[in-house]
Amino acid sequence: MKKVREFEFEQEVRGKDAYVFWLYITGATPNSSRAISNIKIFLEKYLKSKYELQIIDVYQQPHIAKTVDIIALPLLIKKFPMPERRMIGDMSNSEKIFKSLNLAS
Repeated sequence: MKKVREFEFEQEVRGKDAYVFWLYITGATPNSSRAISNIKIFLEKYLKSKYELQIIDVYQQPHIAKTVDIIALPLLIKKFPMPERRMIGDMSNSEKIFKSLNLAS
């Protein structure tokens, strides 16, 4: 069960039109680890606390991955704000992230 403070923080972030991202990875592979690290650094640097990041391991949660059209991994999907945008790779190129996900730079 979530603590009240964590719940309030999530509501506050969503109330500010926070970005919502889903990162699909394949276990603890080097490419997945790089993607997680790189996107967390990017999001903290450019979006501060105005984002929510869900990390989905397709090996541990294959039922979730079946509902998404995945052609390659790691895959980052910007779910909110619309339109939904996707990016494949290790998330090491900030300019490509801005462009691919249609983020204000």
